[in-house]
Parts: sequence; C-alpha cells; structure tokens
Amino acid sequence: MKQMLQNLKTGETQVVDVPIPQISRGSALVKTSASLVSAGTERMLVEFARQSLVGKAKSRPDLARQVISKAQRDGLIPTFEAAMNKLDQPMVLGYSSAGTIVKVGPGLEGFKVGDRVACGGGGHAVHAEFSSVPQNLLARIPDSVDFESAAFTTIGAIAMQGFRLAEVGVGARVAVIGLGLLGLLTTGIANAAGCQVLAVDLDPKRVDFAQEMGAHKAVTRDKAVEASEVISNGQGMDAVLICADAKSNDPVELAGEIARDKARVVAVGAVGMEIPRKSYYEKELALIVSRSYGPGRYDKDYEENGQDYPIGYVRWTENRNMLAFLELLDQGKLDVAPLITHRFAIEEGERAYTLITGGTPHMGVLLTYGEGELPEENRIPNLAAPTVRVKPGEILALGVLGAGNYANATFLPVVNKVSGVAPVGIVSASGTSAHHTAQRFGFGFAASDPKSVIDDPAINMIAILTRHNLHTPQILEAFEAGKNVYCEKPLAINQEQLDQIKEALQKEDQPLLMLGFNRRFAPLAKQLKEFIDARQEPLFAHYRVNANLLPADHWLMDPEVGGGRIIGEACHFIDFLTFLVGENPVEVTTQGLPDQGKYHEDNVVMNFRFPDGSIGVVSYLANGDKSYPKELVEVFTSGRAAALHDWRSLEMVANGHKKVKRHHLAQDKGHKDAWLAFRNAIQDGKTPPIPYDQLLGVIQASFAAVESLRSSEKVAVTI
Repeated sequence: MKQMLQNLKTGETQVVDVPIPQISRGSALVKTSASLVSAGTERMLVEFARQSLVGKAKSRPDLARQVISKAQRDGLIPTFEAAMNKLDQPMVLGYSSAGTIVKVGPGLEGFKVGDRVACGGGGHAVHAEFSSVPQNLLARIPDSVDFESAAFTTIGAIAMQGFRLAEVGVGARVAVIGLGLLGLLTTGIANAAGCQVLAVDLDPKRVDFAQEMGAHKAVTRDKAVEASEVISNGQGMDAVLICADAKSNDPVELAGEIARDKARVVAVGAVGMEIPRKSYYEKELALIVSRSYGPGRYDKDYEENGQDYPIGYVRWTENRNMLAFLELLDQGKLDVAPLITHRFAIEEGERAYTLITGGTPHMGVLLTYGEGELPEENRIPNLAAPTVRVKPGEILALGVLGAGNYANATFLPVVNKVSGVAPVGIVSASGTSAHHTAQRFGFGFAASDPKSVIDDPAINMIAILTRHNLHTPQILEAFEAGKNVYCEKPLAINQEQLDQIKEALQKEDQPLLMLGFNRRFAPLAKQLKEFIDARQEPLFAHYRVNANLLPADHWLMDPEVGGGRIIGEACHFIDFLTFLVGENPVEVTTQGLPDQGKYHEDNVVMNFRFPDGSIGVVSYLANGDKSYPKELVEVFTSGRAAALHDWRSLEMVANGHKKVKRHHLAQDKGHKDAWLAFRNAIQDGKTPPIPYDQLLGVIQASFAAVESLRSSEKVAVTI
C-alpha cells in the first residue's frame, strides 16, 4: 500500500509502498477514502525535518542536551550512531482520516466490516491506503456525511474540546483568535452552539473564511479591540479561544485585553505563553491550556486498549467529541466543504507538503485514495537488495520479527558486519518500520505478518526482537517450522510460558535456541571470567545498574506485555552473575524501596545464593541520574578483586598488582560476539552457546525475585 512518510534525517517527504499493517486486539483495519493534512502540526514537523543538524539542535535544545549527556556517559561513537539511527527512522504523517472497515480484530465491539468510520490519532489515522485503528479512535459516520467532510473529524474534536473548556452556552460572546483550520472549525462550532462569535486573524482572506463559517463579526487584528467592544456592548468577551500558531505572545495579550471580568481564556493552538500580569490579574482571568481531542488523549489504556470512561463521570471523552462533531455535520449545523481548497491523490502526496510549506494560500488540504481491494500478497520486495538464491538448508538465511529501535540501532548493524548470513525477510506489525529496515539492511522483503517469515521455506534462522509477551509463542511457532531461533530477552514473562519452552526443549532434534544475553560474550566479560576462574573459594559479585526512570505507561511496565523491569530487563544482570559463577542461583531474597506512586518495582536489591556458596547481588535502581554511568560490576574472590566499569574498562587486582583493560572509543557489550557464537553453533552443529539449563534458570530466578519482593520472603529457585 502507499503511505506518506517523513525522514527526519534527510528532510525528505515521500510516498512509499509499504506492507499493510496488522490489526491488533480491539482494532479495525480501515480502507482510507480521505485524510486531512494538518497545516499546523504536520507543517512544523516537515519544516523541522528539513533543517540541518545544527538547526535541529537549536530548535530542540532539550534533545541536544540529552545527546551531550549520552556522549559523556557512553562515548562519542555510540552516541553519534544512536542519534543518526533515531533521525533515520521513518516518521508516519497524518492523524485525521475517514474510510471503510475491511477487517476487524478480536475484541472489537460495536463495529463491523463495511462500516464507514472517521479515524483519529497519530500513528493510526495516517496518510495511507490502509490503517489499523483502535476502538476508541473510531467514530461511525452518519449516512448523510461524505468521507471528505468526515476526514476533518479529529481536528474538529480538538476544536470541540477547546470550546467545551470555555464553559459557555447559548448567547455567550466568544472570541476566536487565529483563523487557520482549527480556528475556523472552532468558529463554526461556537456558532452552532448559539454563541455570538468574534473571529480575529492577521490575514484578511482568513477573515473572509470565518464569515462563511458563521462568525457574527470577523476582523483583522488591528480592529479586534474595537470590534470586541461593539459585539459585547463594552462588557468584554465571555470567553476567548486562542487557536493561533505563533511564537509571539500577542494572542495571549489580545485575549487579556478583550476578555470580560472573570472570563475564561483557552489556549488551543501553540502560542507564546508569557502572560501579561496586569490584564489577567485585574480581571481575574482563568487561562486553560486545552489538551488536544479531550479526555482519553495520551491515556494508553483509553486509546490503545479500548478502556472507556464511564459517561456519568466523563461526559465528553475524545471519542464522544469526535461523534459530536460528526453529528453537527449530519444535522447541517456545520459545513466544512467551503474549507477544502486542495485535493491530491495519495500518489501525489508530496505536492501537498510542498504546498503547505511553500507559502501558497491554502486551508483544508485533502489526500484522496482509490477504490483498490485488500491485496492477498502483503510482502513488499526490496528491489535494491542483492540477489541471493536461497535454497532450504543451503546457507544461513535470516528472517527477523520486529523492526524497532533495538533492531535498527543495535542488533542489525552487528548482523550486517558478520558474514555468512543472508538477510531474507523482516516483519513489523505496522509494516512501515519493516519496509525502512529492509531497505537499510538489504533484506529481500518486508512484511507485517510474522507467518511471512516463519513459514518461508528458504529461511532457516529467525531473530525475535518483538515485545516480550510475543517471545514464547513466536519461539514455539519457529520451532514448529524447524527454524533456529535467536531471541532477545526475556525467554518468557510468566511461568506458563516458561513451562512451554521447557517442554519444547526436551524434544529430540529441536532447532537451536539462543537468548540475547549478550553481556556474557563481551571481550571484557571473558577477561573477567578468566581472571576469577582460578578461584578456590566462593565469590562475591555486585552488579549495580543505574537503570533510569521509565514513564508509567511504557509497555515494559505492563505485566501482560513487558513483564515488568525485573523480568523484562534485570534478567540480563542475573544472567551475568550466573555466567561468572558458572551455575544457576538456588535462592533469592529481594528488597525494594517504596514505589510512592512514581516507581514500579524498579528500585530493588536482589541477593542470590549459588550452589557453591557464592553470593551475587543485583542493585537495580531507577532513582538515579541519567548522566551517571549505567553499569558497574565488582567481584571479590580468592585474594583477587575486579571492577568492570560500564563496559568501558576492566580493573583486575591480584597480589598487589593492577591490570587495566580499556575500550577507548565505545562500549562493547558483546552483541557481535553473541551473534557470532549463535551463527557458529548452527554452522558447526555445536551445543547451544548458552546452556539451556542456564537460559531457563535465569528466567526462573527473575520470577523468584519478583515473588520475593512481593512476599518479603526468601524464595527458592527451582527449574
């Protein structure tokens, strides 16, 4: 399918053929008929992308500071590579569209195939022939409303939410400052609600548009104060809605000047926010910043998981605002047809962005889509990839599930540098990232359905880089298809999944399984292991991790998706202790700091006891500072001491002599050596690079650590 994408690195906006996205639970696959280009948000994004690196840094100093901090901590080379990778990722464009449902996912309620729907949300209602949209971002279109009008729904919901925050009713005097698309829709909504509307803009042509949308008086900025006195009989406006897009404080200053005593000023657009104290103080004005479409926006449970708010407590949610806007169109109280100034077929989508960034007068810019059917074949071949004739079992042929940041920034650059493996196919649920990654790393095809890789007879090794809840089922499917598997940690996120893996590994002639515990393969790790292996007594090892705080809604925190930070991430460090000792832990005691509503079981100390009496401690902490080094390992045994500093240097002290090994330019956490070990094991028919009992034991130990934390008791680790 065709989709509009923006490259933040090159600044290029283009139409690309990408796989049709997969639909998840509670979502629908929508065939797009029309989508609306945002002349505000999308224009700013495109203009930012077209700036030089220096220009980007100047416009986003907050991100520039993060890059500097990372360089100080991790080194220049990995920081530069990470920044370039981030910029190189394709940015999907669009967030307001309309079309027809062609497929429904499990758990979707209230919709069926054939329903005409308006769609909202960045990453969902995108400029593409097909889109996957969750339930609460879908709104059924009334029969009388055409697709082009319905494509305005998301921006209409933004205007609707701003108007609701003004808390005005029939007969109220409302001023709208800024008459772009958002301001004009706000004007029409206020007029439909029975308000007397004063519309203000710098551009006389936009003032004319406002009169068509029902403004009782529409004037240019220089006449705004006088007009407000006339329309309000000298009392001032009951509410002022600022819909302008400007860095200037003038809209906020004007609002304070024309508002009545104790009026409400609602900032809907992005404007300067230096508030003039005099007018706002003397009139005791209430200034409110509107949050997009309404309640539910930025709430993952609402937008992604379909959890609605009870109508008795939240009357106007994001979705209900969308429906209310469509009702105004259906009742003829609002007509957006006069706002449509340009239409472009999706194949000519680049022209739309040339228009909105080039100074040509415009208002509603629509992308339109043909009547094409849902294709049966959803692979997109990479014509630029080298031609490789792959016969089953002839060479190592790689398929990859997952094309996120880890795949692009860490895993695939390593694979690309190692010979002996042909990259055949890559999959991501959205399809978009798979297409980009296929082009970048030379995969033969991109797809959105995992079966495209798992069932491909030419592919004999699969890398699983998806979210954690998918690891176990995808490993089992790959085994069933006879594929060797390299899976990024963890192996499983609950006991049921781990038991399934145990059972599968007991079968004869099972393909090879490798887990991405890369740290045990790092050069400095091998030297540390060699240094302590002469020990004649138990060891003590302490692994301190400055893990940094993650947002509460991060997918890793979801126990059903990511498993939480101990299972989903700290298993790395449990494995490293297991590697140093050479055996699985047999017992764990975990203590944690209070979460205090801010943390999520991510400030913990896990004490592990091993069969030989060794003790390993993992201090996993999210309450530190990002600029401080992330990882430190200290080991003491048999008159020897060693310290591994953030994978940059290793100090080894014995008999009064210190030896230091360093990586001067970058960290080496063992990703390349881990992949080489996996490749060589397949080629040479060797045993698994990590013993299966340790793969299972480490994950079991992470489960036990969580149990110990929650029960405040010592827990045995048994596999």
